[in-house]
Amino acid sequence: MLGRTTGSDSMHALDSAPSDAQDQKKAALRLMLDAFAEGDLDGIDPDCMAQAALFAALQEFVMAYGEEPVARFVQSLPDRLRNGEFTLRRHG
Repeated sequence: MLGRTTGSDSMHALDSAPSDAQDQKKAALRLMLDAFAEGDLDGIDPDCMAQAALFAALQEFVMAYGEEPVARFVQSLPDRLRNGEFTLRRHG
């Protein structure tokens, strides 16, 4: 996660975000998933939706934090991907 602060730690992991922030993150994810579903209904390729979402997210981060902090954040993504942080698991 990213936190808006100043100084060299302008982007850092938030291990225990307040419940209010967690609720906002869950609501934001629901909105994004709804947008993906709507795009699918409109015939937009899910890969195009994902690329547009990544571009919009990175653009927002750069506006908020600057290029270098975002570049450092992006460097952490390969390990997080390999560790399954972005993999949705179904429990059944």
